[in-house]
Amino acid sequence: MLSITEILAQELGQKLEYVENVVALLDEGNTIPFIARYRKEMHGAMDDTALRNLETRLTYLRNLQQRREEVKKSIENQGKLTQELSAAIDAAATMTEVEDLYRPYKQKRRTRGSMAREKGLEPLAQAIFAQDGADPAALAVGFVDPEKGVNSVEEALQGANDIIAEDLSDNADIRKSLRELVLRRGVFTCKASDDADEAGVYKLYYDFSQPISKLLDHQILAMNRGEKEGILKPNVAMVGNEGCALVCRAALKPVMQVSAFVRAAAEDAYERLIFPAIQREVRSELSDRAYVGAIANFALNLKPLLMQPPVKGFVTMGLDPGYRNGCKVAVVDATGKVLATSVVYPTFSERKKQEAIVTLSSLMKKHGVQHIAIGNGTASRETEAMTVELLKDFPQASYMIVNEAGASVYSASPLAAEEFPEFDVNLRSAVSIARRLQDPLAELVKIDPKAIGVGQYQHDCPQKELSAALGGVVEDCVNAVGVDANTASPSLLQQVSGLNATTAKNIVTYREENGPFTSRSQLKKVPKLGPKAFQQCAGFLRIPESKELLDNTGVHPESYTAAKALLSLLGCGKDEDLAGLTAKLEAYGLAKAAAECAVGEMTLLDIAKELSKPGRDPRDELPKPVLRKDVLEMKDLKPGMTLTGTVRNVIDFGVFVDIGVHQDGLVHISEVSKKRLRHPSEAVKVGDVVKVLVLSVDEKRKRISLSMKQVKE
Repeated sequence: MLSITEILAQELGQKLEYVENVVALLDEGNTIPFIARYRKEMHGAMDDTALRNLETRLTYLRNLQQRREEVKKSIENQGKLTQELSAAIDAAATMTEVEDLYRPYKQKRRTRGSMAREKGLEPLAQAIFAQDGADPAALAVGFVDPEKGVNSVEEALQGANDIIAEDLSDNADIRKSLRELVLRRGVFTCKASDDADEAGVYKLYYDFSQPISKLLDHQILAMNRGEKEGILKPNVAMVGNEGCALVCRAALKPVMQVSAFVRAAAEDAYERLIFPAIQREVRSELSDRAYVGAIANFALNLKPLLMQPPVKGFVTMGLDPGYRNGCKVAVVDATGKVLATSVVYPTFSERKKQEAIVTLSSLMKKHGVQHIAIGNGTASRETEAMTVELLKDFPQASYMIVNEAGASVYSASPLAAEEFPEFDVNLRSAVSIARRLQDPLAELVKIDPKAIGVGQYQHDCPQKELSAALGGVVEDCVNAVGVDANTASPSLLQQVSGLNATTAKNIVTYREENGPFTSRSQLKKVPKLGPKAFQQCAGFLRIPESKELLDNTGVHPESYTAAKALLSLLGCGKDEDLAGLTAKLEAYGLAKAAAECAVGEMTLLDIAKELSKPGRDPRDELPKPVLRKDVLEMKDLKPGMTLTGTVRNVIDFGVFVDIGVHQDGLVHISEVSKKRLRHPSEAVKVGDVVKVLVLSVDEKRKRISLSMKQVKE
């Protein structure tokens, strides 16, 4: 039997040695970002995603092993554990298979079968199931016993039927075969409930039928939600008699004269016990599969959203649009510090709009505003139109519509109250919107990832698994970028490898009391930041104020000796420009240099890349966001127009693109690429700037259909 590490190596296509190393590193308390970045030689440079998949699967296999032992112990305590059963449990590859094997030995509530056993009818059931040609009615005569509650031959036979049906229902092989058959040949149907609205959002599923093997994840999730809302009635069905025939084949002996009694018991087992249970299990399995897909899709979209290039170094105005409560305004400086706040009412009347423009003009002149970030929520269109009018007097300035999902959640949170105790809840969201343009990652880490809204059906998914997956993405992004230990908020710091809410706050408190950090080693003085935490976090924290160049790079302190040896080896002077260091290293010979610097080749190459661009931000190398100066409206769109837009969301059936008209257009998966795609994420990701062709515009239903593949080169 394979060990857990051998199974992982096979499943993930990795060397056994690498898998064993990663498992040991995880068990020692190392974080995924630390392992991915600073232990490459030990795992062959697996990326964060591969390492997280390994960690998730490791947890499942360990839980599976634990459950196997629990089940074996329970059966052994009943004195029923045989060598064959023990081997079958050990060989079970999933939790479902383990539970199927445990089913006959599980404590059950009273059933028809258990009541028949209490009446002493089990020997009768066994005799009939032997199918040796004896007449069941003749066998039953000896079991009629009014004292035990068996008053007639018919009652005895009914009890025997119930026992045989229950035994067949508890048969692990039958359940496994039937489950596989239903997944392969079954049909998923859906009907509308009596309360369904003819033009409702679920009308696609009012009379729906699809082979289970072709069912898509988003269809499963939509029907689940429709069922929860009482609008849909989904069901798993088998066409024809295949399912029942499978159970009968397993129950009946292959003889010329098959037992009609056993056949009837098998049919009863199928109809009453096995198939209803398999229907529930298959639906649960399909839902689990869809949840895994939805969570993976959300994580896939979240990463590029968090890694959007920042618009750094500019005074920025944030506008949080609204009707009744007006448009909230916040001006922040290049570092995100709040300079001014206000509320204007551009939607009330033309006079109020002109007053708003005067107020905003004054703020722009006073503080030198160069960019305006507008939230994409209620009244966003009117606010954008006002902004375009405002910018006529500020030709150097531009604006961008910012996804404000989660801004209101953040504004009302204890974290926002702690950060801005003097501001009203509404003004806090304007600050958040301005900062989202300046540094999306630093601002979005303050918000529960579920509230960011770049997935589908995320609120229907198991929240624990969703939170773990999204938390992993946030952690990977923060550590990939690196964090300035002297300016980062506690929210950002607690996402750094090895840090938590307490140590993050302690770092902020320490720098407030002692001034900015001047070296990485100074972090060791922070209360509760012990040697292990320092090892995990040091490489991801930047100290721009340090005299040591390496403190402002991704080089880990444990590799400083190797980094200095490399500079000496390649003859680099103290003030020399190191931009060409990687090329120099390759010319010298990577293997030779690694041996001389006493460090692994992958680590040395990473050191050279970091030294060639100290303080670099990997997001700066991505395409810049689209900043606008004019406005488009839906009525301006005409089929055949080619526009530039930003990908806002990537889901199973297509891509939503912001083309600057307040209503994202949909590029159906069939219009994304000329190549056949299994999922749109194979071609685009959130934040990509793309060219699209307008196919159709439905103003009434606010739907814009776009194409990427039809755009002429």
